[in-house]
Amino acid sequence: MYFIRFIPVLLSFLLVITSCTSDEIGTEISQESNYTIAIKEAVSEHSVISKFRTSKAIFENLPYGEHPQQVYDIYLPEGHSSNKTKVIILLHGGGWINGDKVGMEKYISDIQERNPDHAIVNMNYVLANRQTPAFPNQFNDLHTLIKVLYNNHEELQILPEFGLVGASAGAHIAMMYDYTYDKGDLVKFVCSMVGPTDFTDPFYQNRPDFEQLMDMLIDENEYPNISENLEILSPAHQIDQKTSPTIMFYGLNDPIVPINNAYVLKEELNNNNIDKSFHTYNGGHNNWTEANYENLHNELALFIDEYLEIQ
Repeated sequence: MYFIRFIPVLLSFLLVITSCTSDEIGTEISQESNYTIAIKEAVSEHSVISKFRTSKAIFENLPYGEHPQQVYDIYLPEGHSSNKTKVIILLHGGGWINGDKVGMEKYISDIQERNPDHAIVNMNYVLANRQTPAFPNQFNDLHTLIKVLYNNHEELQILPEFGLVGASAGAHIAMMYDYTYDKGDLVKFVCSMVGPTDFTDPFYQNRPDFEQLMDMLIDENEYPNISENLEILSPAHQIDQKTSPTIMFYGLNDPIVPINNAYVLKEELNNNNIDKSFHTYNGGHNNWTEANYENLHNELALFIDEYLEIQ
């Protein structure tokens, strides 16, 4: 039901972004940018119809960049306010070259049911190809989206504090952003659903096409030495005491992201005294039972309430 398909060459690699403090984020994009104008137009049209700026609303395919894939949907709850309405950002999987935000739509109703006072953002990022590598471009996409939301939080009536919920490649992006680049502490928690955490694992190293795949995914101008970059691009090796609380969901028999990746992440979070919630299910890569998904949603809801609490 929640299974995400990937092309064969990248099945084993569901794999961040330049950093700024919250003050820097607030000044990097002009308040009259094209993205601000798009937000104002959407909010204005909705306000005319609803008569109430803070009523429940959905705005689809708002731009946060120039590329056609740099768009997002935002789901605003009833009574949303810049004083209280914190934001959950969803990041889809697809091996960095496939996927779309539609793949995360299945999670939205469950989050709305259990955490009805939070805003939800479901984002696309630019899919990688040989002309546009995944790293660091996709990580910059997340950063740019956060800047746009930060700069326009009054117009949207949201409080710019964020939780990141990622699946597969999206989980890797989420973890790396928080663990490495969120200097302003705008991200308050991370959820990894079967996200890869450790590319130094022999599981990856023993693949005969590993270096070729990394060549395709990595911008060599930014990361000139693949062997040295394995740790740099591995979330489990980027954890420190500023890492946000992390909730993890992994399959015990995952043929794409080995379960040892989950254990390594858990151990490093333990070593740095980072709050965490760790869950494993029988089955493979995000293809579990309905009971497992019910447990996932319940545990995620509790984590959201604790670390992205609505006052």
